[in-house]
Amino acid sequence: MKIKSIAFPRMHKGAEEKRDFLPSLFGRIGRISDARIFLEEGYGTGMGFSSEDYLKENPHITFVNSLDELYQKDLVIVVRSPKESTIEKMRKGSVLFSMLHYEARPIRNEVIRKTGIFPFSMDGIIDDECKRLFVHYEGTSNPAVRVALNELKKRFPDFCSPHRKPLRTCVVGCGPVGQTAIRAFQKDSDAEFCQKGLPGMLVSVLSRAVLADEKALKDILSSTDILADATKRCDCSKYILRNRQLGYLPEHAVILDITADPYDESADPPTVKGFEGIPYGTLKKYVMETDDPLYDEIPDFVDTTNRRVCVGCNAWPSFEPEKCMKIYESQLIPFLRIILEKGPENISEESDYCTERALARSTLNWYTQNCS
Repeated sequence: MKIKSIAFPRMHKGAEEKRDFLPSLFGRIGRISDARIFLEEGYGTGMGFSSEDYLKENPHITFVNSLDELYQKDLVIVVRSPKESTIEKMRKGSVLFSMLHYEARPIRNEVIRKTGIFPFSMDGIIDDECKRLFVHYEGTSNPAVRVALNELKKRFPDFCSPHRKPLRTCVVGCGPVGQTAIRAFQKDSDAEFCQKGLPGMLVSVLSRAVLADEKALKDILSSTDILADATKRCDCSKYILRNRQLGYLPEHAVILDITADPYDESADPPTVKGFEGIPYGTLKKYVMETDDPLYDEIPDFVDTTNRRVCVGCNAWPSFEPEKCMKIYESQLIPFLRIILEKGPENISEESDYCTERALARSTLNWYTQNCS
Protein backbone atom coordinates (compact mmCIF):
# COMPACT_ATOMS: atom_id res chain seq x y z
CA MET A 1 0.00 0.00 0.00
CA LYS A 2 1.40 3.38 -0.99
CA ILE A 3 0.75 6.12 1.57
CA LYS A 4 -0.80 9.04 -0.31
CA SER A 5 -2.19 11.05 2.61
CA ILE A 6 -0.92 11.74 6.15
CA ALA A 7 -3.10 13.24 8.88
CA PHE A 8 -1.98 14.98 12.07
CA PRO A 9 -4.93 15.44 14.47
CA ARG A 10 -4.60 17.31 17.72
CA MET A 11 -4.65 15.19 20.88
CA HIS A 12 -7.95 16.35 22.42
CA LYS A 13 -6.84 15.52 25.96
CA GLY A 14 -7.92 18.78 27.58
CA ALA A 15 -6.62 22.34 27.37
CA GLU A 16 -3.58 21.38 29.45
CA GLU A 17 -2.21 19.15 26.65
CA LYS A 18 -0.48 21.60 24.32
CA ARG A 19 1.80 19.30 22.35
CA ASP A 20 1.70 19.17 18.58
CA PHE A 21 4.59 18.54 16.20
CA LEU A 22 6.64 21.61 15.36
CA PRO A 23 6.46 23.30 11.94
CA SER A 24 9.97 22.09 11.14
CA LEU A 25 8.76 18.48 10.94
CA PHE A 26 6.55 19.25 7.96
CA GLY A 27 9.37 20.76 5.97
CA ARG A 28 11.32 17.55 6.55
CA ILE A 29 8.37 15.39 5.51
CA GLY A 30 8.01 17.43 2.31
CA ARG A 31 11.62 16.60 1.44
CA ILE A 32 11.14 12.83 1.75
CA SER A 33 7.59 12.32 0.45
CA ASP A 34 5.01 13.66 -1.96
CA ALA A 35 2.14 12.42 0.23
CA ARG A 36 -0.51 15.05 0.95
CA ILE A 37 -0.40 16.38 4.52
CA PHE A 38 -3.52 17.26 6.48
CA LEU A 39 -3.48 19.09 9.84
CA GLU A 40 -6.39 19.74 12.13
CA GLU A 41 -7.42 23.38 12.36
CA GLY A 42 -5.66 25.01 15.30
CA TYR A 43 -2.72 22.61 15.14
CA GLY A 44 0.22 24.01 17.14
CA THR A 45 -1.67 26.95 18.62
CA GLY A 46 -1.22 25.65 22.15
CA MET A 47 2.53 26.10 21.68
CA GLY A 48 2.19 29.51 20.04
CA PHE A 49 2.36 28.49 16.36
CA SER A 50 0.01 29.69 13.64
CA SER A 51 -1.11 28.04 10.42
CA GLU A 52 1.25 30.42 8.61
CA ASP A 53 4.20 29.00 10.55
CA TYR A 54 3.38 25.54 9.21
CA LEU A 55 2.69 26.73 5.66
CA LYS A 56 6.08 28.49 5.56
CA GLU A 57 7.72 25.11 6.10
CA ASN A 58 5.41 23.25 3.72
CA PRO A 59 2.99 25.21 1.51
CA HIS A 60 1.15 22.01 0.52
CA ILE A 61 -0.40 21.45 3.97
CA THR A 62 -4.20 21.39 4.08
CA PHE A 63 -6.01 22.35 7.30
CA VAL A 64 -9.15 20.38 8.12
CA ASN A 65 -11.95 20.96 10.65
CA SER A 66 -13.39 17.46 10.63
CA LEU A 67 -11.82 14.75 12.80
CA ASP A 68 -13.79 12.15 10.86
CA GLU A 69 -12.09 13.31 7.68
CA LEU A 70 -8.63 13.26 9.25
CA TYR A 71 -9.04 9.72 10.54
CA GLN A 72 -9.97 8.55 7.04
CA LYS A 73 -6.48 9.29 5.69
CA ASP A 74 -3.93 6.60 4.84
CA LEU A 75 -1.67 7.38 7.79
CA VAL A 76 -2.61 9.06 11.07
CA ILE A 77 0.16 10.33 13.36
CA VAL A 78 -0.64 11.54 16.88
CA VAL A 79 1.46 11.15 20.01
CA ARG A 80 -1.21 10.22 22.54
CA SER A 81 -3.59 7.56 21.35
CA PRO A 82 -7.07 8.56 20.19
CA LYS A 83 -10.15 7.09 21.88
CA GLU A 84 -11.36 3.65 20.87
CA SER A 85 -14.46 5.22 19.30
CA THR A 86 -12.20 7.33 17.09
CA ILE A 87 -10.02 4.39 16.08
CA GLU A 88 -13.16 2.55 15.00
CA LYS A 89 -13.71 5.25 12.36
CA MET A 90 -10.42 4.51 10.60
CA ARG A 91 -10.40 2.70 7.27
CA LYS A 92 -9.34 -0.93 7.15
CA GLY A 93 -5.74 -1.09 5.97
CA SER A 94 -4.87 2.45 7.08
CA VAL A 95 -2.04 3.13 9.54
CA LEU A 96 -2.04 4.53 13.08
CA PHE A 97 1.30 5.69 14.48
CA SER A 98 0.85 6.62 18.14
CA MET A 99 1.69 5.79 21.76
CA LEU A 100 -0.49 2.70 22.06
CA HIS A 101 0.90 0.99 25.21
CA TYR A 102 -0.33 -2.47 24.27
CA GLU A 103 0.52 -4.05 27.63
CA ALA A 104 -1.82 -1.74 29.57
CA ARG A 105 -4.66 -1.35 27.03
CA PRO A 106 -6.22 -4.74 26.16
CA ILE A 107 -9.57 -3.19 25.23
CA ARG A 108 -7.94 -0.80 22.77
CA ASN A 109 -5.91 -3.69 21.34
CA GLU A 110 -9.11 -5.56 20.56
CA VAL A 111 -10.61 -2.51 18.86
CA ILE A 112 -7.49 -2.20 16.70
CA ARG A 113 -7.74 -5.87 15.69
CA LYS A 114 -11.40 -5.57 14.77
CA THR A 115 -10.83 -2.38 12.78
CA GLY A 116 -8.16 -4.01 10.64
CA ILE A 117 -5.73 -1.11 10.69
CA PHE A 118 -1.93 -1.30 10.82
CA PRO A 119 -0.81 -0.02 14.24
CA PHE A 120 2.72 1.09 15.07
CA SER A 121 3.20 1.96 18.73
CA MET A 122 5.75 4.69 19.35
CA ASP A 123 6.49 3.33 22.83
CA GLY A 124 7.00 -0.17 21.38
CA ILE A 125 9.80 0.68 18.93
CA ILE A 126 12.76 -1.20 20.40
CA ASP A 127 16.17 -2.01 18.97
CA ASP A 128 17.94 -5.38 18.99
CA GLU A 129 18.95 -4.80 22.62
CA CYS A 130 15.37 -4.00 23.69
CA LYS A 131 16.06 -0.29 24.09
CA ARG A 132 13.27 2.14 23.22
CA LEU A 133 14.05 4.39 20.27
CA PHE A 134 11.06 6.72 20.41
CA VAL A 135 11.11 8.18 23.91
CA HIS A 136 12.01 11.19 26.03
CA TYR A 137 13.04 9.71 29.37
CA GLU A 138 14.18 12.99 30.88
CA GLY A 139 10.89 14.58 29.91
CA THR A 140 9.07 11.82 31.78
CA SER A 141 11.13 11.45 34.95
CA ASN A 142 12.51 14.95 35.55
CA PRO A 143 9.25 16.88 36.00
CA ALA A 144 7.77 14.00 38.00
CA VAL A 145 10.66 14.09 40.46
CA ARG A 146 10.57 17.88 40.67
CA VAL A 147 6.87 17.93 41.54
CA ALA A 148 7.23 15.13 44.11
CA LEU A 149 10.11 16.85 45.89
CA ASN A 150 8.20 20.14 45.99
CA GLU A 151 5.16 18.41 47.48
CA LEU A 152 7.30 16.75 50.15
CA LYS A 153 8.79 20.13 50.98
CA LYS A 154 5.30 21.51 51.62
CA ARG A 155 4.27 18.66 53.89
CA PHE A 156 7.26 17.45 55.88
CA PRO A 157 7.84 19.78 58.87
CA ASP A 158 11.51 18.79 59.20
CA PHE A 159 12.31 19.23 55.50
CA CYS A 160 14.53 22.28 56.16
CA SER A 161 15.85 21.16 59.54
CA PRO A 162 19.63 20.67 59.79
CA HIS A 163 19.01 18.09 62.52
CA ARG A 164 16.92 15.61 60.55
CA LYS A 165 18.23 12.43 58.97
CA PRO A 166 18.77 12.36 55.20
CA LEU A 167 15.53 12.10 53.31
CA ARG A 168 14.82 8.71 51.83
CA THR A 169 13.43 7.95 48.39
CA CYS A 170 12.67 4.41 47.23
CA VAL A 171 12.27 3.71 43.54
CA VAL A 172 10.56 0.59 42.23
CA GLY A 173 11.84 -0.17 38.74
CA CYS A 174 15.43 0.11 37.54
CA GLY A 175 14.88 0.41 33.80
CA PRO A 176 15.58 3.62 31.88
CA VAL A 177 12.69 5.52 33.49
CA GLY A 178 13.84 4.48 36.96
CA GLN A 179 17.49 5.24 36.23
CA THR A 180 16.58 8.67 34.90
CA ALA A 181 14.45 9.30 37.99
CA ILE A 182 17.35 8.35 40.26
CA ARG A 183 19.61 10.85 38.51
CA ALA A 184 16.89 13.49 38.77
CA PHE A 185 16.50 12.89 42.51
CA GLN A 186 20.26 13.22 42.96
CA LYS A 187 20.42 16.43 40.92
CA ASP A 188 17.39 18.05 42.55
CA SER A 189 18.50 17.00 46.03
CA ASP A 190 21.93 18.56 45.53
CA ALA A 191 20.36 21.76 44.18
CA GLU A 192 17.97 21.94 47.12
CA PHE A 193 20.29 21.07 50.01
CA CYS A 194 24.00 21.54 49.20
CA GLN A 195 24.14 25.34 49.39
CA LYS A 196 21.95 25.34 52.51
CA GLY A 197 24.10 22.82 54.38
CA LEU A 198 21.11 20.52 54.93
CA PRO A 199 21.13 16.72 54.96
CA GLY A 200 20.46 15.47 51.46
CA MET A 201 18.57 12.53 50.05
CA LEU A 202 19.32 8.81 49.99
CA VAL A 203 17.89 7.09 46.90
CA SER A 204 17.38 3.32 46.92
CA VAL A 205 16.04 0.84 44.36
CA LEU A 206 13.72 -1.83 45.74
CA SER A 207 14.51 -5.15 44.09
CA ARG A 208 12.01 -7.95 43.63
CA ALA A 209 13.64 -9.83 46.48
CA VAL A 210 13.08 -6.89 48.81
CA LEU A 211 9.49 -6.48 47.65
CA ALA A 212 8.89 -10.15 48.47
CA ASP A 213 10.34 -9.82 52.00
CA GLU A 214 7.47 -8.41 54.05
CA LYS A 215 9.50 -7.67 57.17
CA ALA A 216 12.29 -5.91 55.29
CA LEU A 217 9.77 -4.02 53.19
CA LYS A 218 7.93 -2.78 56.27
CA ASP A 219 11.18 -1.53 57.82
CA ILE A 220 12.17 0.26 54.62
CA LEU A 221 8.82 1.85 53.81
CA SER A 222 8.27 3.06 57.39
CA SER A 223 11.20 5.44 56.93
CA THR A 224 10.56 6.35 53.27
CA ASP A 225 9.67 9.94 52.36
CA ILE A 226 9.03 9.44 48.62
CA LEU A 227 8.01 6.13 47.07
CA ALA A 228 8.19 6.10 43.25
CA ASP A 229 6.73 3.67 40.72
CA ALA A 230 8.98 3.63 37.63
CA THR A 231 8.15 0.12 36.49
CA LYS A 232 7.21 -1.33 33.12
CA ARG A 233 5.06 -4.40 33.68
CA CYS A 234 4.39 -7.16 31.19
CA ASP A 235 1.25 -8.12 33.12
CA CYS A 236 -0.76 -5.06 34.12
CA SER A 237 -3.36 -7.17 35.92
CA LYS A 238 -0.99 -7.75 38.85
CA TYR A 239 0.02 -5.32 41.60
CA ILE A 240 3.60 -4.68 42.63
CA LEU A 241 2.66 -3.31 46.05
CA ARG A 242 -0.66 -3.91 47.79
CA ASN A 243 -2.53 -1.14 49.53
CA ARG A 244 -1.90 -2.58 52.99
CA GLN A 245 1.83 -2.25 52.31
CA LEU A 246 1.43 1.40 51.38
CA GLY A 247 0.14 1.80 54.93
CA TYR A 248 3.72 1.29 56.17
CA LEU A 249 4.65 4.71 54.76
CA PRO A 250 4.80 7.71 57.15
CA GLU A 251 1.80 10.02 56.98
CA HIS A 252 3.87 12.78 55.36
CA ALA A 253 5.18 10.50 52.59
CA VAL A 254 4.56 11.24 48.92
CA ILE A 255 3.79 8.50 46.41
CA LEU A 256 5.13 9.30 42.95
CA ASP A 257 3.48 7.56 39.99
CA ILE A 258 5.77 8.02 37.00
CA THR A 259 4.33 5.21 34.90
CA ALA A 260 0.67 6.37 35.02
CA ASP A 261 -0.85 3.01 34.11
CA PRO A 262 -4.66 3.04 34.26
CA TYR A 263 -7.32 1.01 36.01
CA ASP A 264 -9.68 -0.73 33.60
CA GLU A 265 -12.42 -2.82 35.14
CA SER A 266 -13.82 -3.76 31.74
CA ALA A 267 -10.68 -5.66 30.72
CA ASP A 268 -10.46 -9.40 31.39
CA PRO A 269 -8.65 -9.64 33.71
CA PRO A 270 -8.96 -6.01 34.88
CA THR A 271 -5.85 -3.85 34.50
CA VAL A 272 -4.56 -2.11 37.61
CA LYS A 273 -1.87 0.28 38.72
CA GLY A 274 1.42 -1.01 40.05
CA PHE A 275 0.64 0.37 43.51
CA GLU A 276 -2.83 -0.66 44.64
CA GLY A 277 -5.24 2.11 45.51
CA ILE A 278 -3.52 5.21 44.16
CA PRO A 279 -5.50 7.51 41.84
CA TYR A 280 -4.91 8.22 38.15
CA GLY A 281 -3.35 11.64 37.63
CA THR A 282 -3.58 13.86 34.57
CA LEU A 283 -2.20 17.18 33.36
CA LYS A 284 -5.28 18.81 34.84
CA LYS A 285 -4.76 17.20 38.27
CA TYR A 286 -1.35 15.73 39.06
CA VAL A 287 -1.21 16.28 42.83
CA MET A 288 -3.89 14.35 44.69
CA GLU A 289 -4.63 14.73 48.39
CA THR A 290 -5.92 11.80 50.43
CA ASP A 291 -9.50 13.10 50.16
CA ASP A 292 -9.30 13.98 46.46
CA PRO A 293 -12.46 13.08 44.47
CA LEU A 294 -10.23 11.12 42.07
CA TYR A 295 -10.00 8.44 44.77
CA ASP A 296 -13.75 7.94 44.31
CA GLU A 297 -13.19 7.12 40.63
CA ILE A 298 -11.05 4.10 41.48
CA PRO A 299 -12.99 0.86 40.84
CA ASP A 300 -14.65 -0.72 43.87
CA PHE A 301 -12.58 -3.90 43.67
CA VAL A 302 -9.44 -1.87 44.44
CA ASP A 303 -8.47 -1.34 48.09
CA THR A 304 -7.91 2.36 48.82
CA THR A 305 -7.85 2.13 52.62
CA ASN A 306 -4.33 3.44 53.05
CA ARG A 307 -3.89 6.79 51.37
CA ARG A 308 -1.01 9.18 50.97
CA VAL A 309 -0.58 12.29 48.87
CA CYS A 310 -0.01 11.05 45.30
CA VAL A 311 1.80 12.76 42.46
CA GLY A 312 1.00 11.29 39.05
CA CYS A 313 0.42 12.39 35.47
CA ASN A 314 -0.43 10.55 32.27
CA ALA A 315 1.67 12.97 30.19
CA TRP A 316 4.77 14.08 32.08
CA PRO A 317 6.63 15.19 28.89
CA SER A 318 3.95 17.85 28.39
CA PHE A 319 5.59 19.92 31.11
CA GLU A 320 8.16 20.98 28.46
CA PRO A 321 6.12 20.62 25.26
CA GLU A 322 8.41 22.24 22.69
CA LYS A 323 11.51 20.41 23.87
CA CYS A 324 9.61 17.15 23.87
CA MET A 325 8.25 17.58 20.37
CA LYS A 326 11.65 18.57 18.96
CA ILE A 327 13.04 15.29 20.26
CA TYR A 328 10.06 13.33 18.92
CA GLU A 329 10.48 15.00 15.52
CA SER A 330 14.03 13.73 15.14
CA GLN A 331 13.02 10.28 16.30
CA LEU A 332 9.99 10.12 14.00
CA ILE A 333 11.64 10.86 10.66
CA PRO A 334 13.63 7.58 10.19
CA PHE A 335 10.57 5.44 10.99
CA LEU A 336 8.24 7.54 8.88
CA ARG A 337 10.61 7.19 5.93
CA ILE A 338 10.45 3.39 6.23
CA ILE A 339 6.64 3.33 6.38
CA LEU A 340 6.40 5.62 3.37
CA GLU A 341 8.98 3.75 1.28
CA LYS A 342 8.02 0.15 2.06
CA GLY A 343 4.35 0.31 2.98
CA PRO A 344 3.12 -0.95 6.36
CA GLU A 345 2.52 -4.53 5.24
CA ASN A 346 6.14 -5.06 4.11
CA ILE A 347 7.95 -4.01 7.29
CA SER A 348 9.75 -7.03 8.73
CA GLU A 349 11.73 -8.01 11.80
CA GLU A 350 13.90 -10.07 9.42
CA SER A 351 15.12 -6.93 7.65
CA ASP A 352 18.83 -6.31 7.20
CA TYR A 353 18.28 -2.83 8.65
CA CYS A 354 18.09 -2.32 12.41
CA THR A 355 15.68 0.61 12.15
CA GLU A 356 13.16 -1.45 10.23
CA ARG A 357 13.51 -4.35 12.67
CA ALA A 358 12.80 -1.97 15.55
CA LEU A 359 9.72 -0.60 13.80
CA ALA A 360 8.43 -4.13 13.14
CA ARG A 361 8.51 -4.81 16.87
CA SER A 362 6.06 -1.98 17.47
CA THR A 363 3.19 -3.74 15.69
CA LEU A 364 0.33 -5.33 17.63
CA ASN A 365 0.95 -8.66 15.91
CA TRP A 366 4.54 -8.71 17.14
CA TYR A 367 3.46 -7.78 20.66
CA THR A 368 0.78 -10.49 20.69
CA GLN A 369 3.23 -13.16 19.52
CA ASN A 370 6.14 -12.19 21.76
CA CYS A 371 4.90 -10.36 24.85
CA SER A 372 1.29 -11.14 25.70
